[in-house]
Amino acid sequence: MSRAQVTSTVEQNTGGAVAPFVAGKNKIINGDFGIWQRGTSFSAVGNQTYTADRWFTETGGTANITQQTFTPGTAPVAGYEGTYYLQYATATTNATHGIDQRIEDVRTLAGQTVTISAWMKANAATTMTVIGSQAFGSGGSAGNDIGSTTWTLGTSWQRFTWTVTMTSVAGKTIGAGSSTNIRFLNLTNAAFTFQIWGVQVEAGSVATPFTTASGTLQGELAACQRYFQSLTSASNVDTSFGMGINRSTTISDLAVAFLVSMRTSPTLTASAANLFYIAGPNVAPTAVALNGSCPFSATVRFTTTVTNAAAFQCIAFNTLLAYLQFSAEL
Repeated sequence: MSRAQVTSTVEQNTGGAVAPFVAGKNKIINGDFGIWQRGTSFSAVGNQTYTADRWFTETGGTANITQQTFTPGTAPVAGYEGTYYLQYATATTNATHGIDQRIEDVRTLAGQTVTISAWMKANAATTMTVIGSQAFGSGGSAGNDIGSTTWTLGTSWQRFTWTVTMTSVAGKTIGAGSSTNIRFLNLTNAAFTFQIWGVQVEAGSVATPFTTASGTLQGELAACQRYFQSLTSASNVDTSFGMGINRSTTISDLAVAFLVSMRTSPTLTASAANLFYIAGPNVAPTAVALNGSCPFSATVRFTTTVTNAAAFQCIAFNTLLAYLQFSAEL
């Protein structure tokens, strides 16, 4: 039986013999942009818009965000054959532009020496300001920045790094939804396009070989689903969304069990009600809303016209566009 390679903290912090895939080392989820539950192309989106899983925009204008695919063999680092990367193109000038991720729990890496790294390039030479900050959640202490640095991007992939000491949380009040935040901002107020891949935030004074937060594709998807889950008919026009019961002649409740437990009770965003079909009584609903949720399940309520209280199956109404999206983002 083989044994997993084990390396000491000293080895990892000095760039010594580090296994290239170490689950839990990277505190960024979806740092290789492999998970895109919300879609793969976002046009003229504004501020605080989630695109690739766990990543949202920070902009004073609008931007076009797209999933891009590496030509096999052209990923920016040997030994890790990345599939996708994120491309950000400004749709408006005279505004700051960038992407952020909130790492759950402000205690994460607090008081430690931390190295932030990413591979980036742009359509022309430009700068990217990287900012770290702490948010102490609802009812918590006032947030604070932990510092910033500036990277100069060229037109070829390059790994950039920044080592910083995270502020201690001693004496702070930590409320619900606290986070450690990493922001990549272009402050030039000009038109530009940049690409990013392989984002890593880790303890230590050097950037070690990149790995995702979980080290596996299925683990990374599950980590993303703690914050967002999408049920969609995108691959089948007759997708089943599950079973439910008609509680009255006007109410049909669908029970949804989440694939993994979510961070907190989620909210719901749904497609138009007429894209669903209540099979059994065979009617199309006229409205859809969240009737209640907890971290492991939700009840989706459809307004219908039925004749009796009986079980039903909720399916897509011959469309690829039906969806139920549950969000527990920070």
